[in-house]
This record gives sequence, C-alpha cells and structure tokens, in this order.
Amino acid sequence: MPPWKTFEQAEPEFAARVRRLFDSGRHKTLATLRADGSPRISGIECEFAGGDLRFGSMPGARKGADLRRDPRFALHGPTSHPVEGREGEWPGEAKIAGRAVPVAEEAGGEQPAGETFVADVTEVVVTALNAEATRLVVESWTPERGLRRVERE
Repeated sequence: MPPWKTFEQAEPEFAARVRRLFDSGRHKTLATLRADGSPRISGIECEFAGGDLRFGSMPGARKGADLRRDPRFALHGPTSHPVEGREGEWPGEAKIAGRAVPVAEEAGGEQPAGETFVADVTEVVVTALNAEATRLVVESWTPERGLRRVERE
C-alpha cells in the first residue's frame, strides 16, 4: 500500500482538494473493526506531515487495539451541509481508506501519550455535486486503477 505522498505525487490536484476538505475542520470520524468483526466509529484528529497521513490513539483506547489487531480503517473528513439555493458551491466531503501502520517511538523526541499510526492508502474518495446541483459526483482513486469520476442522478 502506498503512503499519502505517493497519492499526492500521482494526483496532486485531487490530493490538494482532499486535503482542503480534511483541513476544513478539526474533528474527523474513524471506522475500525472490533474483535468480533463489527464496525466501530470514533472521533479522531489527524494531520498531514512529512508526506504521511498520521493519526493517534490514546493509551488503552479501543480504536488502537482494533488497529493493532486489524489495521484496516476508513476515515471520514469533516462535513458540512450544502447551502439551500447554492448547492452547486458545496465543496463536498472526503474519505480515505487504508491500513494503519504503527509508528515506532522516536528516540529523544517528545511523544504524546498513546500510539501514532501512519496511513497506507488504499482508496481516496470525494463526493460532491455538479455545478448545477443536479447530479452527485463521486471521484475516487486507488493505486491499482488511478483516478475515476462517476456522475449519478
């Protein structure tokens, strides 16, 4: 799986848009898998740093245990509702899926308590409306097929 920087290099314009959507608010939603395979969602913060998408888990948190057991995740960026009468200006919402890789503690550095993960990215999606707000536009990227755009009524 590629790190965030591989996606940025492959699709710089799309990656910049995804990043703007993620940076539009502090709180995101992370989906992980519980030990029994059922989904768990958790509020989370993340950052783009040094070509990586990073996020953490507090000591003893279930999301960290979930990711150590099964590293698959889905991360949903902050959302906003389209403004009535100006729906075509809505920037949309972004989602990133992949595998969480634990980061080893850096010697001598100030580490926050808990665990840090970097994302190996398997899919990036932006869902928005066309300029006329008559169709749903889904843009998605995977390492295997690259960028794809689909419009739906």
